[in-house]
Amino acid sequence: MKGFEYLDSELEELKVQGVFRKLIELESDQGNRVIIRGKEVVQLSSNNYLGLTNHPRMKQAALQAVEKYGVGTGSVRTIAGTFTMHEAFEQKLAEFKHTEAAIVFQSGFTANVGVLSSLLSDQDVVISDELNHASIIDGIRLTKASRKIYKHSDMKDLEQALQETQNYRKRLVVTDGVFSMDGDIASLPQIVELCEKYDALVMVDDAHSSGVLGRNGRGTVDHFDLNGRVHIQVGTLSKAIGVLGGYIASTQSVRDYLIHKARPFLFSTSHPPAVTAACEAAVDVLLQEPELIEKLWNNTKFFKKGLAELGFDTGNSETPITPVIIGDGGLCMRFSDELFHEGVFAQGIAFPTVAKGKARIRTIVTATHTTEDLEKALGAFEKVGRKLDII
Repeated sequence: MKGFEYLDSELEELKVQGVFRKLIELESDQGNRVIIRGKEVVQLSSNNYLGLTNHPRMKQAALQAVEKYGVGTGSVRTIAGTFTMHEAFEQKLAEFKHTEAAIVFQSGFTANVGVLSSLLSDQDVVISDELNHASIIDGIRLTKASRKIYKHSDMKDLEQALQETQNYRKRLVVTDGVFSMDGDIASLPQIVELCEKYDALVMVDDAHSSGVLGRNGRGTVDHFDLNGRVHIQVGTLSKAIGVLGGYIASTQSVRDYLIHKARPFLFSTSHPPAVTAACEAAVDVLLQEPELIEKLWNNTKFFKKGLAELGFDTGNSETPITPVIIGDGGLCMRFSDELFHEGVFAQGIAFPTVAKGKARIRTIVTATHTTEDLEKALGAFEKVGRKLDII
């Protein structure tokens, strides 16, 4: 069909740069090892931090929900798609996050888009870290508010932005809790102090912190003991929680407002019963099985130490997200392909997901990895790194 020929040249350019990629198909469940193209490989590219995608309690909860409520809800929440289980889960989530209320969205992306596009007006300004997630960027694009970008984790630049925007009705400072490509943690205590000094609101996206940081995985707000001082917490239910969805944890007023104004909430069918039941079971797992988070961090320290001893550049990572920075996009993709040949699946990430010249192999260690898995992975990184003259 004619009409999209102009795309061919752009796709060809991606091929020339060596960064054109086809979707990878998994032929197994999501675990520490997966089957790809008929080959068993160590999985280092999944957000399944705690291995909850296969947790027996969550699988059982999902199966029971299907038997009782069916496979879908048949409506949006505001018409006929709110089940008792949806409300019960959101109440449990709010209690877990130490907030007054919570509301669930279809994904972390739609949660960010929904809250940013609906809460702010042309009388307000949003102030965002330059390395915030794409969903925050898109949410900001949809708001009528003015916007300012501050240099990554630069508190002097943030304070200057706060000083320059004092004439707005409301100022909302937005940051990732853990930055998804670098694995560093936001300077949240300093951000909160500055916002309190200049009477601004704080919003934290804890997509990669939920289930990872804080007591029982409550996130960066709890990690820094800032409960009650952050106005909006965003998180996902599809990474460490192991299922699907996103959420906003805040005040009852924010929840009520989003129910009436957030377009992703208003115009998307509610979560299927199996998803809701599994997510609720995940909160119980976090509360009752803290050893999963302990194992996650033990594995993370082991793998980071191994990469450092081999001489790889892992940037400023402080979390299970550990980038191995290569630089050139084409070389990075070749590195990823060579790792697969050695039995390790670790995806290359290049522009536009990261800046040009900052391509990296983005790895995530999980609680389900064994020492044997991690030693195999480190051996593969060493072999490929030396073959490509990176170490």
